[in-house]
Amino acid sequence: MSANEHQFKPPLWAEDGFRENEWRRTDESEALEIGEKLILPLEIFLALDPATREKAGGRIGVEVLPGETIDRLVPYLDRLPLIALAFPAYNDGRSYSKAQLLRSRYGYRGELRATGDVLFDQVAHMLRCGFSTLEVTHELTRARLEAGDNGGIPLYYQPATRPAARGRFSWRRLSDSALS
Repeated sequence: MSANEHQFKPPLWAEDGFRENEWRRTDESEALEIGEKLILPLEIFLALDPATREKAGGRIGVEVLPGETIDRLVPYLDRLPLIALAFPAYNDGRSYSKAQLLRSRYGYRGELRATGDVLFDQVAHMLRCGFSTLEVTHELTRARLEAGDNGGIPLYYQPATRPAARGRFSWRRLSDSALS
């Protein structure tokens, strides 16, 4: 990666709108000495000396690629303020499953961020799977989110990290907005 790639901070969106991205992605563990909030690749995070990991405290986030397992990250979940799950292509949905597992099985309560190829059609599902922030570089997606359009369908049949209210049938779940 070039120095410019290390400095690039993609626009960050949460349900309350766009916000400043305080985290910088890097693959150099030496950058921890600077005092910034950094997102490290999983392998670099795991290779850190435990004392370094402890000293950096709440300034380390971890990015997990689709082919990487989250199992090795589980012992550190209570100390990680941010986990970024990568979507390198719109048709690679493995990070949805990881988000669901982190929230429901492992009880992760920190910031869960979607990175990479985040498109408008994915936003509602990402939120239902437990993502709290999205890095949005796609121009049309950014424009629609800036206009207040979060997309999605108000009726759901499948359970999710965000529970939906029960509908008339036990197998049908409705969003809260569909009940009002």
